[in-house]
Amino acid sequence: MTQLYDRHLVAVSLRATQYAILAQLDRYGPMAVHELAHHLVMDRTATGRTLRPLERDGLVHNGPGRDARTRCIKLTPEGAARLEAARIPWRRAQTAFEAQYGATEADSLRLSLARVVGRA
Repeated sequence: MTQLYDRHLVAVSLRATQYAILAQLDRYGPMAVHELAHHLVMDRTATGRTLRPLERDGLVHNGPGRDARTRCIKLTPEGAARLEAARIPWRRAQTAFEAQYGATEADSLRLSLARVVGRA
């Protein structure tokens, strides 16, 4: 499924996991890596690895957190612009997934996955 989304997002030079990070930062604002990982239901280490190219490309900024032990990730203006550019390809990917899998089945899958991670 990630490959389907990645194919649609290639036009804006993002991967599905990177889009998810930008979208979470846009929705919730700056946060520590462990908080971001929690929102994404990802391992902290995997989240950190996914952040590196976003930081390198200037889409996120990794700066001081609430105390000396934490770092805070925030969306940059460039990141917000890239996220906005990616919204249409993301919707196209969702439409393609639902067309191939079925809209009812896709909704059921999303609900099942939300239950697995305790968010339903």
